[in-house]
Amino acid sequence: MNHPAPPAPIEDVQNTPDVRHLAIDKVGIKSIRHPIMVKDKSSGVQHTIAMFNMYVHLPHNFKGTHMSRFVEILNMNEREISIENFETILREMVKRLEANSGYIEMTFHYFVNKSAPVSGVQSLLDYEVTFIGEIRNGAYHVTIKVVVPVTSLCPCSKQISDYGAHNQRSHVTVTAEINDFIWIEDLIRLVEEQASCQLYGLLKRPDEKYVTEHAYDNPKFVEDMVRDIAAKLNEENRIDAYVVESENFESIHNHSAYALIERDKRQG
Repeated sequence: MNHPAPPAPIEDVQNTPDVRHLAIDKVGIKSIRHPIMVKDKSSGVQHTIAMFNMYVHLPHNFKGTHMSRFVEILNMNEREISIENFETILREMVKRLEANSGYIEMTFHYFVNKSAPVSGVQSLLDYEVTFIGEIRNGAYHVTIKVVVPVTSLCPCSKQISDYGAHNQRSHVTVTAEINDFIWIEDLIRLVEEQASCQLYGLLKRPDEKYVTEHAYDNPKFVEDMVRDIAAKLNEENRIDAYVVESENFESIHNHSAYALIERDKRQG
């Protein structure tokens, strides 16, 4: 009885040598969506969808990396992806891809249930959050990035106007390299407390009166915003380095006002 010949092995082209002697700093997959669960300070966890970028370093002598392994790693974690196990996922990726360095960026919308300042009516407000994990020379580094929308009111406008002052919605972005667990809500609150006023998803008329007058009593230039936030970040021992940016979408101009402060606290 004749048995069919076993199929010929499929060539693994990625593992073939490359002769150009050029290492690749980052190679992998970009913009892949995956469901995750994220720790929530008030209610336990949030279920959301994240956009992932996943890369590894490729030595000069390898032609390519194994792209399918990135997706396998995402699916191995049963959606339990958070700051606590981010390092485990990253180290598994570096191990499975046989790389000496790796990088994962995970961006998602995070919702905070907020109570209006006078009526107490509750509503959700969304914030864009990114977890960035990196393995460099065997060491793990994790960064949290949050984009916080707030209100800013112009001190100059208030000073020179007989009544009223122009205000605008601002996006404050804090990118913080951390050395210990920190709640997303704590970073958001740190920013909102330094704005002219915070935002809410739903306001009744007494709330509108409050936020309008609160912003008027607390005017901030874009420079004031980043300085006040940076001063608070300097006091936070769980943060080793940060970048704080504020973009004010001007209501009386067709351009934005912008300011940035960057500091590595480990360098003094």
